Amino acid sequence: MAERAHGGGAADNDVVALLKRQHQQIKELFHEAETATGDRRREAFNRLVKLLAVHETAEEEVVHPAARRALEAGDRIVDERLREEREAKDVLSRLDDMDTDDPDFLPTLQALRDDVLAHADSEERLEFSRLQEKTSPRSLAMMAKAVRAAEAMAPTHPHPGVESATKNILLGPVASLVDRTRDAMRRTMGGKD
Repeated sequence: MAERAHGGGAADNDVVALLKRQHQQIKELFHEAETATGDRRREAFNRLVKLLAVHETAEEEVVHPAARRALEAGDRIVDERLREEREAKDVLSRLDDMDTDDPDFLPTLQALRDDVLAHADSEERLEFSRLQEKTSPRSLAMMAKAVRAAEAMAPTHPHPGVESATKNILLGPVASLVDRTRDAMRRTMGGKD
């Protein structure tokens, strides 16, 4: 099952706090995947892939559309974040197909980590903080609820090219079903998740 950002008390009622907490979990999973070896690396990487896929889908469906509407230069800010997300999904998809013992795996993972953490920092500075200033606590709580709902239906693997809310709504449930079926089959067969 994908990692979820639950149980954070007040963070569950504020979409920005919820997503920042997930950013911290992502950072920790990168560290775990980089420092582990063998099966433990694969397990940590699988958890990272699932959290990133679910997290980005939730942002794309809930946060980015709200930022487009609420922020000055919202379109520009969101378009840049979506470009970064698309590039990260491409790399993540390649990594997901690699064996974690492949000599290219770790350097590619480390480059992805740098890009993802820079992306998270940009989101927090340029999008989240401004959204928090321009949005009522009630709306932030509703968005947190919507993020959790989006996470429940999100794909568990990266799908490059599916970065818009519309595409996520149309393709997300199908991709999610395919991903979750594939995950279950791999677990049953003893393969990578």
